[in-house]
Amino acid sequence: MPEAPSVRVLTAADAPAYREVRLAGLRTDPLAFVTAADEFAARPASEIAGRLEPRAGVVTLGAFVDGALVGILTVVREALPTLAHRANVVAVSVLPHARGQGCGDALLRAGIAQARTWPGVSSLHLAVVETQHAARRLYERHGFRHWGTRPDALHVEGRSLAEHWLWLDLTRQEA
Repeated sequence: MPEAPSVRVLTAADAPAYREVRLAGLRTDPLAFVTAADEFAARPASEIAGRLEPRAGVVTLGAFVDGALVGILTVVREALPTLAHRANVVAVSVLPHARGQGCGDALLRAGIAQARTWPGVSSLHLAVVETQHAARRLYERHGFRHWGTRPDALHVEGRSLAEHWLWLDLTRQEA
């Protein structure tokens, strides 16, 4: 039986493993992401490593099971002063063989905790494509609430897809 997932902040040293998990997610669930697998695969290793270095307002988290990276989640704080009270969850993916083991739950808890550490951040936002029912249920279990739907948000593999927009009020006490 695999161990419970552990979560930590990723760095440039994790770039090769991150690249594999991200590519697997883009290939397995192409309807779930704005970025296409071919576009991501063409990015140089140095660019991927650079994006993983923690910096003010951007943190990429990794979920590990039995020492292997199996899930990723990035939290990004808005930079403009009028938007700096918001942060966004992006690029969430868990490898298919690791699903159902609590990786998504652990990543989301860690992402929410990260957003709470940023002074002045009062809400956390994300978008989930209409085909991603399990992801939406995960977000809603953590208190995210649907506030709108963007029709015709993505065109992937000849399909028009809507995005559901959700938010979490970080000013409320944790459950």
